Amino acid sequence: MLPSVLAAAAAETHNPLIPGIPDLIWSAVCFVILLVFFWKKILPNVQKSLDARSELIEGGIKKAENAQAEAAAALEKYNEQLAEARAEAASIREQARQDGTKILNELKEQAAIEAARITANAATQIEAERQAAVVSLRAEVGSLAIDLASSVIGQSLADDKKATNLVDQFLADLEASEASSKKSK
Repeated sequence: MLPSVLAAAAAETHNPLIPGIPDLIWSAVCFVILLVFFWKKILPNVQKSLDARSELIEGGIKKAENAQAEAAAALEKYNEQLAEARAEAASIREQARQDGTKILNELKEQAAIEAARITANAATQIEAERQAAVVSLRAEVGSLAIDLASSVIGQSLADDKKATNLVDQFLADLEASEASSKKSK
């Protein structure tokens, strides 16, 4: 039997790689059924899923663009506010400089006025002390002069009126001689 099977197999030249016609028909029918099933059921679901993803991505891109535009607007607004703040700070600094200069000038003026007042008070006080010293010296010189004159004359000059007139006349002559000596120099 084996030789007969081998002989029959040799007589038939069938290629094992090429399927038979009925196999091709059934394979084509199965392919068409699967193609229709995929075309009607799976492909629309896949398309919906891809569309949803596409919309989601586009929505994300739009949100990102909107966020970027808002960020750019916020940055521009921040830069404007920063520029305004810098300008205001410069204005405040300049105003402070002017106020400082004004206050400094006022303080200098007040100091000059106070110095002039102190100088005037000092001059007045010096003049008052000089006048007091002159009066005191006149009285002292007058009493010394009366004592000296009493001892020279040998007579007591106890009369205050005469003594005062004599001392005043002597001092007036002394002041006149000093004034004339200062003018001649």
